[in-house]
Amino acid sequence: MNLRCVRCVVLFCIPFGAGCGQLATEAPNVGTSRPGGENHAVVTSPGAAGFAPVRIGILPLTELTGSTGAGQSTTLHAFVTLLDAFGAQIKAPSVLRFELYEYVPRSAQAKGSQLFPGQNLDLTGAAENHRYWQDHLRAYEFELEAQVSRDKTYVLQVTCMTPNINGKRLSADYVLKNTP
Repeated sequence: MNLRCVRCVVLFCIPFGAGCGQLATEAPNVGTSRPGGENHAVVTSPGAAGFAPVRIGILPLTELTGSTGAGQSTTLHAFVTLLDAFGAQIKAPSVLRFELYEYVPRSAQAKGSQLFPGQNLDLTGAAENHRYWQDHLRAYEFELEAQVSRDKTYVLQVTCMTPNINGKRLSADYVLKNTP
């Protein structure tokens, strides 16, 4: 009787145990040819390159605050996130360039004249990188001064340059309105 119960348990568990090692959110790269003519699945991963930034984003927390009088300075609070190949928000050594443009409505090119000359922030050093990193947001937070007018819409462009992506630049645009 005990042997019969063991066989039932084993037969019941086989369908559920097969393939459990292949659970993943994305399909792995699988090759089936091996020397000697045997066909075995070989699973490869993206490796260390998968952890380098591949996309940049500007969070909706980004805003213009402070004085809104003509010719007075306003503070640009920018929240920037870097994402790796797996879609995770990461901290990475990089140089970020901030540019602010006038918004051109109903146009194929939303960026008008440049208002805020490109300002580079070097985050390649550990201390400087950590200074701007907000762990609870998994993003960088910056406060920059800008000369903008009240009740106007602008386009913020952030460009990321990092040694891990061999000269490739990642860029994101964000439309924001300066409201009093």
